[in-house]
Amino acid sequence: MRIPERCCVACRNRSDKAGLIRLVKDHDGNAIIDIRQREDGRGAYICRNTECIETARKRHSIDRALKCHTSDDLYDRLKELTNEQT
Repeated sequence: MRIPERCCVACRNRSDKAGLIRLVKDHDGNAIIDIRQREDGRGAYICRNTECIETARKRHSIDRALKCHTSDDLYDRLKELTNEQT
């Protein structure tokens, strides 16, 4: 059985889809976290660690992948998700 893989927008490492956090651009043009990984639209994936989140913030990787502006609040929520998982 084939396991779907996706690439992290920050570190560019491939990992299984379930191990990454999916982000999508909503109808208002804002990036949101897609917890269930079922939202419509183009998705961007990021690893569940703070190093990748900080790298994505510095390089604006999520902004480029989704073609929208991401707020600092999104990065804070991503960090909270990684802290809950550990």
